[in-house]
Amino acid sequence: MYIIGISGSPRIGGNTDILLDKALEGARKKGAETEKIILNNLKMMPCQGCEKVKDDGTCLVEDDFQAVYEKLKKADGVILASPIFFGSLSAQTKILVDRLQCYWRYRYVLKKAKAGKTRPGVFICVEASERESFLENAKSIVKNMFATLDLDYANELLCRALEEKGAVLKHPEMLEKAYELGYGLV
Repeated sequence: MYIIGISGSPRIGGNTDILLDKALEGARKKGAETEKIILNNLKMMPCQGCEKVKDDGTCLVEDDFQAVYEKLKKADGVILASPIFFGSLSAQTKILVDRLQCYWRYRYVLKKAKAGKTRPGVFICVEASERESFLENAKSIVKNMFATLDLDYANELLCRALEEKGAVLKHPEMLEKAYELGYGLV
């Protein structure tokens, strides 16, 4: 089983990154091959809302998105991790979601993509505040992304009140939940 973990955090070693690593560790422990993609290390343009578009589900803009897109299609399961920035997903994560517009159009407007085998997807989200609405906003976007990619929104880990870098290390219950999330994905 091939599991990809996608980090939408710009902060390496931050809370989102730590929790994603724990989840990937759990998946590996259960026997999965894992790969971690750090969106902040990639060169991806935001969606350009192209007037002229391809009708094959691919994006006209050539950058690192294409490689991530191929891995998303190939993966047996996906772990998406993002911090909350200004009440929603990080910009890095949102770029990925928005760039999937090409496939959304292919699937839902042109009706060319057949529903495939559903694969599990899990969402890890970290915020500094206690605002439930921020997590719900991010979750609704991720659910739409997952549905477009035939990913079943199988589980989540929503963490509040984690502001300083590495604060999650003081919460072993959250680390254990992240591990179990990855283990249960396989």
